[in-house]
Amino acid sequence: MTDEAVPTLYAWAGGTEAFERLTEVFYRSVVKDDLIGPLFAHMDPEHPKYVAMWLSEVFGGPDRYTTERGGYPHMLRHHLGKAITEPQRRRWVNLLMDAADEVGLPDDPEFRAAFAGYLEWGTRLARLNSQPGATPPQEAPVPHWGWGVAPPYQP
Repeated sequence: MTDEAVPTLYAWAGGTEAFERLTEVFYRSVVKDDLIGPLFAHMDPEHPKYVAMWLSEVFGGPDRYTTERGGYPHMLRHHLGKAITEPQRRRWVNLLMDAADEVGLPDDPEFRAAFAGYLEWGTRLARLNSQPGATPPQEAPVPHWGWGVAPPYQP
């Protein structure tokens, strides 16, 4: 498979619609969760859509989060001072992986490894950046995540 023929993770997952289904199902679980629900108690009703925009852009989709929401600086502001704990971070990842199963995101090892890799990396940064006194970079691009070492599975 040539590099030009390799789909983005965004395309492999099913595009915008797949990420919107993912975040809708995910946040229905989040708000009921005793550990992380309180972090989202005053969540904007559009928050799932915005997170879908972020994930879509990260995984190779359109740059809507950057152009419509302000990109990385906007996302960073939502995490500052939240003091996210390691158990909260882990629960967020676990619930999102459960939602990925529920909505039928691809379950091939290559996709799930790349998907989980970003979730681990991104949530660990969010936890670090959310701590009191943290001084993360205020400007950075939205990360663009790819397949890593394993190309997409082709049966």
